[in-house]
Amino acid sequence: MGLVVQKFGGTSVGSAERIKNVAERIIEEKQRGNDVVVVVSAMGKTTDDLVKLADELTERPSKREMDVLLSTGEQITISLLAMALNAKEVDAVSFTGWQAGIQTEAVHGNARILNIEAERIQAQLKLGKVVIVAGFQGATEDGAITTLGRGGSDTTAVALAAALKADKCDIYTDVTGVFTTDPRYIKNARKLFSVSYDEMLELANLGAGVLHPRAVEYAKNYQVPLVVRSSMEREEGTIIEEEVSMEQNLVVRGVAFEDNITSVTVFGLKDPLTSLATIFTTLAAHHINVDIIIQSLTDQKTMNVSFSIKDSDLEETVKVLEENKAALSYEKVTSEQGLAKVSIVGSGMISNPGVAADMFKVLASEDIVIKMVSTSEIKVSTVIVKEKMVQAVEALHDAFELSSVPVIA
Repeated sequence: MGLVVQKFGGTSVGSAERIKNVAERIIEEKQRGNDVVVVVSAMGKTTDDLVKLADELTERPSKREMDVLLSTGEQITISLLAMALNAKEVDAVSFTGWQAGIQTEAVHGNARILNIEAERIQAQLKLGKVVIVAGFQGATEDGAITTLGRGGSDTTAVALAAALKADKCDIYTDVTGVFTTDPRYIKNARKLFSVSYDEMLELANLGAGVLHPRAVEYAKNYQVPLVVRSSMEREEGTIIEEEVSMEQNLVVRGVAFEDNITSVTVFGLKDPLTSLATIFTTLAAHHINVDIIIQSLTDQKTMNVSFSIKDSDLEETVKVLEENKAALSYEKVTSEQGLAKVSIVGSGMISNPGVAADMFKVLASEDIVIKMVSTSEIKVSTVIVKEKMVQAVEALHDAFELSSVPVIA
């Protein structure tokens, strides 16, 4: 007998009928002789609906109270799923995040898991019950409810799998696996048999919405076997593992993209030696994530620095910079919106020089201007205008022969 953690997203539990389908998938796993812990998201658009309700009351709702509000979405799902299993004569018990022993840092809206006290879950498993845990949530040491941010249910599932030393963690979603790019935009996208932890981490950070980056970090750090598969279709998913076992000939394994990117430029920084550290320490203290960074020295011996952020962080970023203008000692701040980030990812890039140059040639041939660039051993990211995003992805997907990957059923 093994232990399997299953995670089902909002689409998978979006109706009573779909919750019944999820119950069947859980029963199938039990019939294989495994203990099962299930992590679920809120039903369908429940979280969005709760946010809208808060917006009708105030433009700036308390982050603490938003966590209290949003955590109720998953509580609805766990109770309904437990009822569905009980109706099929399967013993099941539902736990909120804090009942399951998930302890987080005291950051409302985007908390990190610090520890999981899993004794309560283990006790119920010993009684033969299916344990259903609300994803996306936990509690601080002093009992304040917190949420884990976008994709938090993925993180909950993998963290539980690590804490319980599960044999595997299955992430059930509305897609059949990890694709070479988003099949909703690129019709020739292909499902991959396997992806390495490092590649998946890059893809997740660069906009691929299949898995949350924190979940992949947990999986890599604790070597949790991870499979992304469909909750509706009975077919093999994509294995996330340390070393990929198929398609080794692919230099580039995926093309990721993300719109709603803004470029911010700070002009006239008077202390090139310490300005970078001061700016990004200040932004980090306000939980503003900065991505691509470019700096340049001017003839006046001052420095300009540009960096990319999410559109949603622009107002807060400008506010933080203006509040700290005296300490940062700069002349002015400008921003450019309407941008997108397009990236290629592949562990084969390590041993194949010239991949970045090939990417730039492809974009140039499409008359696409590159505004910012960032690289690592296994990825190259470019910032371009949003209107050219899909065109760029399509061209890169074809140029690196990802459309030729064999179709996996």
